[in-house]
Amino acid sequence: MKIFPAIDIKDRKCIRLLKGNFSNQTTYEMSPIEQASKYKDFGLYNLHIIDLDGALTGELINLDIIENIVKKLGLSIEVGGGIRSIDKIETYLNIGVEKVILGSAAIKNPNFLKEASEKFNNKIILGLDANKKKISVSGWKETLNQTAEEYLKKVNSYGFSRLIYTDIERDGTKLGPNIDETKSIAKISKAPVVVSGGISSIQDIKKIKNLKNSNIEGVIVGKAIYDGDIKLDKLKDLENA
Repeated sequence: MKIFPAIDIKDRKCIRLLKGNFSNQTTYEMSPIEQASKYKDFGLYNLHIIDLDGALTGELINLDIIENIVKKLGLSIEVGGGIRSIDKIETYLNIGVEKVILGSAAIKNPNFLKEASEKFNNKIILGLDANKKKISVSGWKETLNQTAEEYLKKVNSYGFSRLIYTDIERDGTKLGPNIDETKSIAKISKAPVVVSGGISSIQDIKKIKNLKNSNIEGVIVGKAIYDGDIKLDKLKDLENA
């Protein structure tokens, strides 16, 4: 199982939001590249980065920071946040990002998701963020009258290479992941699914890892690392187990 330590960047700093609320954020002392270096030092080579400034503006605000991480550390990085055009996808892939996450733009315009998935084979991730099963977009400020499952059934054949399912109600809370909803999504999805939101302990990750006959590829871990609830050496041991 793949483990993706998370780095959310806002105002050039590492932050974590509570339930996606930009007015309820925690800022951490380590810079994004220092945090990424720490992950690499512990042998964690998959990294999940979100440009929160980009999610709010639709621009690649922290491109230089992300490029610095890619070029200096050589990690396998998936990036999201404000990626709303083919040109922006190309920009990230050209600096060495492994995969690009499409969220709001793909949901509002499914044809964009299809075009990107066809043009950039095995490079596109669909990010589905849900609040009480309903899809949220635009930096989680807008909730649509459409469930994640309903949307997924419409685009399932488009060829994206991974699906990240985030339960916003759990995100940043350390209350544990919403495994049942994620399993439901994974049963439908043709692409492997990554669990996001609420991871609080190594036990949470073990529960996901031990699921039988699931289409769940990995897990994203954020606040529990920053707060010291999950130790990086234990995380690497679990990924290798």
